[in-house]
Amino acid sequence: MFEDAVQVKASDIHIEPGEKILRIRLRIDGVLHEQIVKEKSIASALALKLKLMAELNIAEKRLPQDGRFNIKVRDRVLDVRLSTLPTQYGESIVMRLLDQSAGILDLDEVGIPEDILKRFRSFLKSPHGIILVTGPTGSGKTTTLYAALSELNEESKNIITAEDPVEYRLPRLNQVQVNYSLGLDFVRVLRAALRQDPNIILVGEMRDQETASIAIRAALTGHLVLSTLHTNDAASSALRLIDMKTEGFLVAAALRCVLAQRLVRRICDQCKEIYELKDHEKFWLQNIRKNAHATAQFHHGKGCMFCNHTGYKGRIGVFELLELTPPMMDALRRHDAEVFSNLAKEFLAGRLLVDNALQLAEIGVTTIDEAIRIAGEV
Repeated sequence: MFEDAVQVKASDIHIEPGEKILRIRLRIDGVLHEQIVKEKSIASALALKLKLMAELNIAEKRLPQDGRFNIKVRDRVLDVRLSTLPTQYGESIVMRLLDQSAGILDLDEVGIPEDILKRFRSFLKSPHGIILVTGPTGSGKTTTLYAALSELNEESKNIITAEDPVEYRLPRLNQVQVNYSLGLDFVRVLRAALRQDPNIILVGEMRDQETASIAIRAALTGHLVLSTLHTNDAASSALRLIDMKTEGFLVAAALRCVLAQRLVRRICDQCKEIYELKDHEKFWLQNIRKNAHATAQFHHGKGCMFCNHTGYKGRIGVFELLELTPPMMDALRRHDAEVFSNLAKEFLAGRLLVDNALQLAEIGVTTIDEAIRIAGEV
């Protein structure tokens, strides 16, 4: 099972018991694929083995449990995060696979467009302030943050992270994994971190008002703070902080920029071919790009053995970067969400997530269908 997952570069394994069958599905390039359906008789034995590997309570089948273990597959070390959920027909198990052998990407390898990357790097050089990376679960935020930390990781800097969980180990960093069962939450780690003479602090996620307030206080007292939010786009991130009851003038003073991102699937190079747009796709394109060329050429993958007949192989990020201008800061101080949103929209005109996705579609990296999907998510 793990060998199959590594071979197809799956990010998650789902083990789902049914009434008479056991269904195993792999998430590949963000999409679930049913790989194996076996007799249900092996379900209990498989769940028992995995729970033992994750050091969970094998007698407890009525409550959800979370665990973690490492396994070596094809000379690669996988860090497996396991979650169980009691269902009608038995325990559903989902495992997130993190390839520790893959290493950390450089920022140049993340796929950020050159103009955005140049501006993002300039903010990373700031001695203080908050930099947010935003997007839904599975959008590549962690990859981007670790790439940024890797670039900032110098002998002269003390970097402390508060993570849930620690996904990749970086040398020289003081990485702390929150542990709610012991009362070690983000707030407690942050308060302790501020007494550790840090230059840079990573907060895995700003989940509540108290975490956001301490992070902002850190940013306003000479520290660079990196964190994430689960928001749909860059503009809504600053407003989310205010929704957490954080004072607008503090957000305006601390927030430097917001990098929003998504992942789109790459067209398989082995079965790539020219694609004729359907009428609804042409209509969508004209609405997005008033000056879109009728002769613009798009591509798709017809499906082959190399891409498991999906037409896609791998993923690439699409990005938008919002920099806070003085008028935006003034709107935040006044808690004027409408004015802030309009100013952000003007700033990002032609540089939105969907614009980046469409650019990739126009050069044959992804499909028009993926660009339309991104437009529907924001």
